[in-house]
Amino acid sequence: MKNETVTSQTISEGALVTLVEKGAAPSPARANRFAGGIWRTLRSLSLKQKLGFAILLVYLAIALAAAALITHYPWAINRTEQGLTARMEPPSSRHLLGTTDLGRDLFSQLVIGTRATIIVGFLAAFCVTVIGTNMGLLSGYFGGWVDEVIMRLVDIAYVIPFVPFIIILISLLEPSIWNIILAIILLFWRTPTRVIRSQVLSLKTRPFVKAARVAGASEWRILYTQIAPNILPLSFLYMTISVGWAVITEASVSFLGLGDPLVISWGSMLNSAFLSGAARHAWCWVVPPGMAIVLMVIATFLVGEAPEEYANPRLRER
Repeated sequence: MKNETVTSQTISEGALVTLVEKGAAPSPARANRFAGGIWRTLRSLSLKQKLGFAILLVYLAIALAAAALITHYPWAINRTEQGLTARMEPPSSRHLLGTTDLGRDLFSQLVIGTRATIIVGFLAAFCVTVIGTNMGLLSGYFGGWVDEVIMRLVDIAYVIPFVPFIIILISLLEPSIWNIILAIILLFWRTPTRVIRSQVLSLKTRPFVKAARVAGASEWRILYTQIAPNILPLSFLYMTISVGWAVITEASVSFLGLGDPLVISWGSMLNSAFLSGAARHAWCWVVPPGMAIVLMVIATFLVGEAPEEYANPRLRER
């Protein structure tokens, strides 16, 4: 009976090694197929997804070429031909969107504010995705006390209200665009961590993981070469979602007056309009930055449907 058990175990291990040799487990060829699948997905994007990518590319181009696009220095106090401060000027050929109550050009502020939005949105989303993905991988794969510690940190992050948290953080540090990014990272990594952990719990029991382990692969190699490629679509999905949330967060914080006073953003423009009392009648001061925020968030959610469809092929049939 003992010999039969040993023989059965030997055959089972031999079969698993054969699976590895034949490429049943993820390999460089599998990674190439994954990259090819992403490329095919990009080529087969729907009209609304292409529209989302187009909007994001336009915003990126504006941010990169902002210095060439602005017509006035954003902080400059402009004056009329009579030498008076050009307060609340209506849109004209000289000031495309008019001026603020201090005589500053609104079009130039709108253009330069794109930079802050791009920096906060993409940098915060990238950091949130990297941290959330790695935490989810570690928690789901190793389990035990590692899983327990990470999940308790996730629970703590979920119960902390964001606005009071960032008010305290800004009070302890200083109003800065980097502190806003830090606040977003400290709290928003929780969602991708929990979702990716649940996916890893399923993947680590698959035959290709057992095959890699029998073939002699280390735990870290299995984690980052066998399991991680299978959760990348989820990571990309949460990165696009995080961009939208980061943009909304930065606009909200700046509107509350907690943003960087040395950086012009769309949220700070809305804050200035509200404090000056012009929010109700100066549409050229309120509508452009408001619509810019809305379009940015819509674009990120439209783009987010692409990795979502790749991760869940059933959505393509709808």
